[in-house]
Amino acid sequence: MEDVILQKRFGDIDKDWAGFKKSKVHIIQAPYEGTLSYVKGAAGGPQAIIDASMNMELFDDELQTETYKIGIHTSPPLELDSNQAPEKIIAKVKEAMTAAFQANKFPVLLGGEHSVSIGGIKAAKEFFDNLSVLHLDAHYDLKDEYMNSKYNHACIARRIRDICPIVEVGVRSISKEEKDFLDTSPSNVKVISVYDILETHDWKKKPIDMLSDTIYITIDLDILDPSLMPSVGTPEPGGLGWYEFLDFLKTVTKDKKVVGFDVVELSPKNGFEAADFLAAKLIYRLLGYIFFKR
Repeated sequence: MEDVILQKRFGDIDKDWAGFKKSKVHIIQAPYEGTLSYVKGAAGGPQAIIDASMNMELFDDELQTETYKIGIHTSPPLELDSNQAPEKIIAKVKEAMTAAFQANKFPVLLGGEHSVSIGGIKAAKEFFDNLSVLHLDAHYDLKDEYMNSKYNHACIARRIRDICPIVEVGVRSISKEEKDFLDTSPSNVKVISVYDILETHDWKKKPIDMLSDTIYITIDLDILDPSLMPSVGTPEPGGLGWYEFLDFLKTVTKDKKVVGFDVVELSPKNGFEAADFLAAKLIYRLLGYIFFKR
């Protein structure tokens, strides 16, 4: 892969740490929003995250380290047409993620809507047999079909379940169709809802025990409370707080081998730049947890 360093790159990282060849991390941008059903704008999410990250301090105050020195390369945005069917977009994302895995890079996928995650997970499964997915979201996303598509953003957990086991955490919005599906005790699906979290003080161990040793993490930003993260495609009240969420991620990364992750569904809004910055900070902190486990 050609070692092109973008002028606008994650963290505005010094060129010595931003080249593809020497970097451990590869940022892949997937600006797609072809199946969104409510608030539009997710196609602008990757660029908003990059822009916000360029104003971020690169010394991590919690981890007391400069995470960027693992090397973080930012690739140009994938050329994705939001008028195309999601299946074609998923194939393009899978191709980009596969190239990162082949080059022995740790991929971080920036959406775009949540359907792009399927491409990343398909790629990861080809490299890691004993893979499971930690799905962090407000919505169950277990519909078999929505708006005439099996690859709608509301169906992604159902499609992931066809690839490998999935553990959903923080969910708090479900349709009757999805409830009926879960009542059949389907294989490859485990759920820790926000109500399980509220009722159990030490809730973090349970989803970790449900996961395999090797995991991919998919983060829909609406898992967070909309008071923190209002800039999402389908906001849902009652989400997790910043420190609670970080503590869970820190716990997961201590116990599991994370092979890649994505952050999706940011729909940037003028005047709400704090949400863009939160997404950038979350990515940087999670990379710190993964590469500098304490």
